Amino acid sequence: MQLIFIHELKVETIIGVHAWERQLKQLLCLDLELGYDISQAAATDEVAFAVDYASLTEKMVIFIQNSQFKLIETLADQVANILLTDFPIQWLRLKLTKPGALPQAKSVGIIVERSKI
Repeated sequence: MQLIFIHELKVETIIGVHAWERQLKQLLCLDLELGYDISQAAATDEVAFAVDYASLTEKMVIFIQNSQFKLIETLADQVANILLTDFPIQWLRLKLTKPGALPQAKSVGIIVERSKI
């Protein structure tokens, strides 16, 4: 299995537990590592055998932009479920960060690691 990655994907959405957070969109950053057997795509050079990361990213961005979760934990869990269900990946590591959530830190976040197995 090889890893396909998408780093520093930026999406704005409503997220947070405080009243002021429910009123405006905030920036989230995502890093994804997707476990996928690329052997057929590499051998044939056919896109049909590859992970369509443009489609994957579009689906994820639309979902996140339209969500209004209070917790990044819930959002990360939902995104992981969608990716494993809707795309031919066997494993993922999703890092979701919320820059500026704490004044003393660059960002806070969560890492979700999950597989179909």
